[in-house]
Amino acid sequence: MRGGGGGAGSGGRGRGPGRTLAWLVVTTAPTIGVLALQGDVREHVHALEAVGATAVPVKLESELHGIQGIVLPGGESTVIDKLLRSFGLFEPLRDRLRGGLPAYGSCAGMILLADRVTDATADQQTLGGIDMTVRRNAFGRQVDSFEQDVAYADWPAPVHAVFIRAPWVEQVGESVEVLARVDGGRADGRIVAVRHGALLATSFHPEVTGDHRVHAQFVDMVRERG
Repeated sequence: MRGGGGGAGSGGRGRGPGRTLAWLVVTTAPTIGVLALQGDVREHVHALEAVGATAVPVKLESELHGIQGIVLPGGESTVIDKLLRSFGLFEPLRDRLRGGLPAYGSCAGMILLADRVTDATADQQTLGGIDMTVRRNAFGRQVDSFEQDVAYADWPAPVHAVFIRAPWVEQVGESVEVLARVDGGRADGRIVAVRHGALLATSFHPEVTGDHRVHAQFVDMVRERG
């Protein structure tokens, strides 16, 4: 039976305004910025586009207008902090985040989204927003970089995580959801992925593995915010 074709009394299942709006919310590609001061900008752009977003590099304050979310790539957190201030982006971006702009930070981006950094340099600032304490370069130097499968949230398959001079999370507030921890080794049990409202952060670099599920999760978060 092919019922529900949808005239005016079809309970919203036809072509009425409610149906049209719902379709637009689901299928319209959100515009997501990628902070383009340092790090894997191109890789994040590719991953976002692969999961249905429109990705745009952000270097200037004017480029913050019109984006519905932003990715903060890895790199060196102290350098990115200085560049944000040098480019006049620090306060405008912090204000947008405080106003509810969804953000995803990977590696150094996680540090930028942290409210507290245990080993911050004397003049280092963070954008903040996630009620957590992180430790910079917690896993060691460049030569200590490694890869490991980690269980992520309730996903049926693990995420292959690449850790490059990565931070870890030492403490989270009650409202922060822990999504992933390291399993085994000297860092066993350390938190490496969190979500706090519209903010998502990972210690690792999903943009370099070809597994776009974390980026898809973030795009869904952006869509949820409308």
